[in-house]
Amino acid sequence: MKYDTFLTGDRPSGKLHLGHYAGSLKNRLRMQDECLKGYIMVADVQALSDNFASPEKVIKSVVEVTKDYIAVGINPFKITIFIQSLIPELAELTIYYMNMVSVSRLERNPTVKAEIKQKNYGESIPVGFLCYPISQVADITAFDANLVPVGDDQLPMIELTNEVVRRFNRLYDKEVLKEVTAVLSKTQRLIGIDGNAKASKSLGNAIFLADDASTIKDKVYSMFTDPDHIRVSDPGKVDGNVVFTYLDAFFENKEELEELKKHYKKGGLSDISLKSLLNKTLQDLISPIREKRESLKQDEMMDILITGSKIAREAAKQTLYNVKSAMGITYC
Repeated sequence: MKYDTFLTGDRPSGKLHLGHYAGSLKNRLRMQDECLKGYIMVADVQALSDNFASPEKVIKSVVEVTKDYIAVGINPFKITIFIQSLIPELAELTIYYMNMVSVSRLERNPTVKAEIKQKNYGESIPVGFLCYPISQVADITAFDANLVPVGDDQLPMIELTNEVVRRFNRLYDKEVLKEVTAVLSKTQRLIGIDGNAKASKSLGNAIFLADDASTIKDKVYSMFTDPDHIRVSDPGKVDGNVVFTYLDAFFENKEELEELKKHYKKGGLSDISLKSLLNKTLQDLISPIREKRESLKQDEMMDILITGSKIAREAAKQTLYNVKSAMGITYC
């Protein structure tokens, strides 16, 4: 994989949580050592598509998200971390790609459809929100990436990217843009601690990498288990049990975990003991991340972001030049 380049990122609409860690951050840590190049984008433009009335939330989160990256072990000397809005070439690429995607194609995107319903947009869907998948295509192609670490809910974005790439290359009869491959996490999308939806910043049902020990414990002990497991002796269900879902994701001794599942299913294992185990597991994981995070200063994070944005912009400039040359619109 030393010849590969990956591109990934996050919307800065709040601090990152365990869903991000399991679903993407662990992949990035592995790929920063395996790939030739890597780019992580702090996607403030995309975040503004549904936070335009409160930009201060996005602005503050740019640094918070970067702290999370560095705290988990992302190395800014190996990976280029940059701010989306500091790369104006992305906006120009987005405009060109818009001519290659229909409105009906955007509306069929299942991730967009789900978010429209979640945000109760109804008929008042902002154009910027509807079109953000095209912006994602620009983000990926601008840096000549061929690998994109994503959750399975973002596979439609990879599909759209490759549709645009093939259409552009065919239309202008040149291999200008590169198709991409999704790199899926081995961990399935992490459910929220309420058991009702995926872990989400906006739904407030997540355990954050910046949470203190007391908050983590409170969230773990509030988790849904099996409502029919009233007495310790009662047989319990593992499927749909949020505590076991988190143990599957973060408890490293899989043999011991399988024994715990068997014990719980036949009865004799309390929910409290499981929650105690999960609490210790998550405390051990998050504590060093939180301590590292608390040592990071805002000025240091901005230096990383500004330096990374300069590097990223040079790559995007080259891609934009190649795209415009293929189209024949380089006038000088």
